[in-house]
Amino acid sequence: MSVVISVGMADYKTARTPEILLTAGLGSCIGICIHDPLLKVGGMAHIMLPTASISLGGNPAKYADTALELLLKEISGMGANKARLKAKMAGGAQMFSFPGKPPVLKIGERNAEAVQKELKKHGIPLLVADVGGSFGRTIYFDVGTGELRIRTINHGEKVV
Repeated sequence: MSVVISVGMADYKTARTPEILLTAGLGSCIGICIHDPLLKVGGMAHIMLPTASISLGGNPAKYADTALELLLKEISGMGANKARLKAKMAGGAQMFSFPGKPPVLKIGERNAEAVQKELKKHGIPLLVADVGGSFGRTIYFDVGTGELRIRTINHGEKVV
């Protein structure tokens, strides 16, 4: 029987099979999921902003660059091999727009780009990116199978 581990905003968690990682309320935030398919371990981070350099400190799990570093370090500490790691991500929506105005700050798009840049830097392939749109997502990640279940309001559910 699977145990569901909840990942909050600006948070990250690791898990071993048969555990499942869950994060809710992804709007412009990104849920990045990384796993080692052979060892069946992995992790998820709920990223709020692209880089820590725009901040004066605070929680490193909040930013794409620093959260990914923390997550990779912890997954490696569980025995994962960096060469086998695979990634999937969801979120990055444009939640607020006003008629006749350009999208405000494009945080979702910038978050998605920052996560992709960090994955590339670490040589981790991104298998799935369910990003954009103007709707929120809740995701469930099975570190044993690598299955990512994405639930949305008014846009259904899919498994990738």
